[in-house]
Amino acid sequence: MSYLEYTVQHTPTGLRKVLYLNWPLTILLCAVASVGFLMLYSVAGGSFSPWAEPQMKRFGMGLALMLFVAMVPIWFWRNMAVVAYLGSLALLLLVELIGSVGMGAQRWIDLGFMRLQPSELTKITLVMLLAAYYDWLPMSKVSRPLWVLAPVLMILLPVAMVLRQPDLGTSILLLAAGGVMMFIAGVHWAYFAVVIAAVVALITAVFQSRGTDWQMLADYQFRRIDTFLDPSSDPLGAGYHITQSKIALGSGGWTGRGFMQGTQSRLNFLPEKHTDFIFTTLAEEFGFIGGVSLLGLYVLILVFCISTALANKDRFSSLMTLGMAATFFLFFAVNMSMVMGLAPVVGVPLPLVSYGGSAMLVLMIGFGLVQSAHVHKPR
Repeated sequence: MSYLEYTVQHTPTGLRKVLYLNWPLTILLCAVASVGFLMLYSVAGGSFSPWAEPQMKRFGMGLALMLFVAMVPIWFWRNMAVVAYLGSLALLLLVELIGSVGMGAQRWIDLGFMRLQPSELTKITLVMLLAAYYDWLPMSKVSRPLWVLAPVLMILLPVAMVLRQPDLGTSILLLAAGGVMMFIAGVHWAYFAVVIAAVVALITAVFQSRGTDWQMLADYQFRRIDTFLDPSSDPLGAGYHITQSKIALGSGGWTGRGFMQGTQSRLNFLPEKHTDFIFTTLAEEFGFIGGVSLLGLYVLILVFCISTALANKDRFSSLMTLGMAATFFLFFAVNMSMVMGLAPVVGVPLPLVSYGGSAMLVLMIGFGLVQSAHVHKPR
């Protein structure tokens, strides 16, 4: 069913829309954010400053944005998909021209009251655009080469711009989320098999080129790979982050050291303890049980998103909701894999828990779109 076929008189109007919000999903989002406030309070040594208080204000702003987006009909957001995508590309270009630099990367636009990271916004606009594209495209054309090429270009353009910043983690997330969107839209599996085979061949060629005349990576890049495979080879240098992270994870045991008793974070052994590595603080203070509990909350959010997508007869709403769920999954899966040493450290925040403004607000806007699809689904 296309959004054009809506019988809009069957969708709620006015304040009645509030009754049709996915309230269990809203409560779960508040619960995960509360875990973040608690951990930011702990890593600051029992103080709401400098991290917990601003994070609470941002979440309040994000909640208001989510409700606003949810109240606007989903067919409006469908019509805005191209504009939103082009706007995010313009912001990425603006970063290239006047972006502020931090930690060796040029990723932000300084708005005065906060620094906006446009690449975070692109994660949402790309999902919107791909959902609108496959809603418009007849199913009989989804796997034809010409119609496969168009979404590939839509994905690669922002990926190339984000790579220039450089931001490898966000580039990988954009690429993966775009691939997932194409897969669930029904693109034939043979395209994905070719891509996977090409990636495997490329990785093999990179390793075989080491020490030869046609070496494909610089020596320092090979050293980073060595450190990822064996962090103990350089524990005070490139392997410091992941070594300290593993110590914190292991010292938590089953039940943890207790709230505000994590020595790795309180003694500043843990790097980026309030942002990318905040999960290790949680695991040290609340142990395996605390880590699994947070993971359970994330999985419940996914379950609610997937169930609402499957129950929705509108193709755009269904694809967009599944795309947002996939983006959310990639966020926490990559972060948790990274801090456990199962994936390279690529600088991806833990959703709704890590300290940060752009990621938090953009995620809440994304969940606002999911709520709008739920509220305005044909009944």
